[in-house]
Amino acid sequence: MRITILGSAAGGGFPQWNCNCRNCAGLRAGTLRAKARTQSSIFIQPDAGGDGLLLNASPDVLQQIKATPALQPGRALRDSAIAAVLLIDGQIDHATGLFMLRERTGPLPLWCTDAVAQDLSEGNPILRVLTHYCGVDRHRIRPDGSTFEIPGLAPLQFRAIALSSKAAPYSPHRDAPEPGDNIGLSVTDPRSGRTLFYAPGLGEIDAAVFDAMHQADAVMVDGTFWTDDEMQRLGLSRKTARDIGHLAQSGPGGMIEWLGQLPATTRRLLIHINNTNPILDEDSPERAALTQAGITVCEDGMTLEL
Repeated sequence: MRITILGSAAGGGFPQWNCNCRNCAGLRAGTLRAKARTQSSIFIQPDAGGDGLLLNASPDVLQQIKATPALQPGRALRDSAIAAVLLIDGQIDHATGLFMLRERTGPLPLWCTDAVAQDLSEGNPILRVLTHYCGVDRHRIRPDGSTFEIPGLAPLQFRAIALSSKAAPYSPHRDAPEPGDNIGLSVTDPRSGRTLFYAPGLGEIDAAVFDAMHQADAVMVDGTFWTDDEMQRLGLSRKTARDIGHLAQSGPGGMIEWLGQLPATTRRLLIHINNTNPILDEDSPERAALTQAGITVCEDGMTLEL
């Protein structure tokens, strides 16, 4: 299977439109060696050149389609290589791009958990709005680790597990978490026997999550913040990374420490990187620490073959 990184930034992208932190200001001024990024989303194809699955529909999806010719193969008057969309949560940066897909010629095949469907029917009623356009053919994901398939994407096999993170602020269960508010997804190609574990929003690594990471050949996980108090120290928020459902990379029990326990052959990648994270600076000591640990920072347009 082929995995294309359409967007690798957290909500707001990089640079963020209203932010003048060191990273955003430096990128605009050309004084920081870094790359601009759109909001996080990936595209998985069983085979290069064929239809695939859009994982998360970013608000930047039209820009991402324009930048990725594989998503618009031009086989008919109206065409798309997006066979289906799968949402790992109901957050704005992962779901509002669905509005941009409303011109589809038939109901949009959408895979999500019951918790996410509720978020997008009540708190932010995207699914109800889309009934006035293309409509939605919604399929239920059970976050229990059971295997499922998606029509048109054979032979890929999928498994979802519930994560400890945060539902969207408008979710009916923002402060009363439910299994499926946020999921991690394992995608296996039985032809190669290789697996990707994808979890761009991850607040805690429990035994089930670490087992899924350990079994994967590539893990693409939460790279939002470098430190737990990153936003507090910059005066941008009173909340820690954990408060909003993200596990920081550095420090005891951080993402770097967890990734270091995986087999040496596992490919380790960080996605959903906040505009404040110093790892965006390619000359920073934080980026050097990741390189030393064998961890890759995702960039828009990057591809993987598994």
